[in-house]
Amino acid sequence: AAPAAPEVAPPPPTQTAARPPVPSSSGNETRIIFDAGSANLTDLAKVELDALATTLKSDTGIRVQLQAYAAGTDETAPDARRLSLSRALKVRSHLIDQGVRSTRMDVRALGVKAEGGPADRVDAVIVGR
Repeated sequence: AAPAAPEVAPPPPTQTAARPPVPSSSGNETRIIFDAGSANLTDLAKVELDALATTLKSDTGIRVQLQAYAAGTDETAPDARRLSLSRALKVRSHLIDQGVRSTRMDVRALGVKAEGGPADRVDAVIVGR
């Protein structure tokens, strides 16, 4: 029998830096859900915003648009708009506390215009450079 060929170790895998995933998102959107009538961040929301802040800090060329919504009717639209603004500002403050510059965030209080998702939310959408 022929002697066995010596085993050759496979080359070590190359390591590449990867961006942390943006949670509950579709790639460039993080959705923060609020309790009805509340502008307080939940613990889950804070975790998701911390991950978003990490992404924003790792790529200083991107911006984020905070699109805020609140449940309501046409009659309560002004109140819903105020609540959605409060939510967007709460998200913005949390991101600032995590080291994201305020000049990289745009706030849009959209009130009851919440098509395509739950009414009580803020969508943090990453936009171009």
